[in-house]
Amino acid sequence: MNGSIEKELNILIDRYPSLLVCRDDIEAAYRVLEECYLNGGKLLAAGNGGSAADAEHIVGELMKGFKLPRDVSPEYSEKLIEADLEMGEVLAKNLQGTLPAIALDGHPALSTAYMNDCEPLLCFSQQVNGYGTENDVFFGISTSGNSKNILYASVTAKAKGMKVIGLTGQKHSRLKELSDVCISVPDTETYRIQELHLPVYHCLCLMLEHRFFDE
Repeated sequence: MNGSIEKELNILIDRYPSLLVCRDDIEAAYRVLEECYLNGGKLLAAGNGGSAADAEHIVGELMKGFKLPRDVSPEYSEKLIEADLEMGEVLAKNLQGTLPAIALDGHPALSTAYMNDCEPLLCFSQQVNGYGTENDVFFGISTSGNSKNILYASVTAKAKGMKVIGLTGQKHSRLKELSDVCISVPDTETYRIQELHLPVYHCLCLMLEHRFFDE
């Protein structure tokens, strides 16, 4: 494993010793995400309530700089300036490299239309069906691991040939059964599970940033 990636994982365990039991699964989830991005894929993330906020948070860390600078390539900078000198210079200076990710809770018009016209529990599944491709990953966040809309989306992802990463609590769950990798943090109380989810996905985002943007 890359030294910077190993370092981030060690820092996580040092700060949150209870997550030692999840170390192998966190590393495995990172490997799934690394392969996804190496193959030109994207991440589709979803959750409910606080976990919906976590899905948005993950996308925010992947779609822009987290800790490292992410300057666009010189080749892309040239193309921006060729497209328009004045605006291209501003774009070349300020745009950042991305790891493509979409939070499926962030489309209220689509979601409410589908929920009103069709089956409400399939609102995430419909988006996985539309956005998902074989190289993508579905990241399902559920403190119980049994949220029906996340389970339906996971099944849809598997049918599309996608990998599924679950982020849950300690109890065995249906999401764990459906996931290629499931990170089950060691707590059973909802708010405590959520408190452990954040450092886990921060670590994943940091490791990915080191892998793809650390020069």
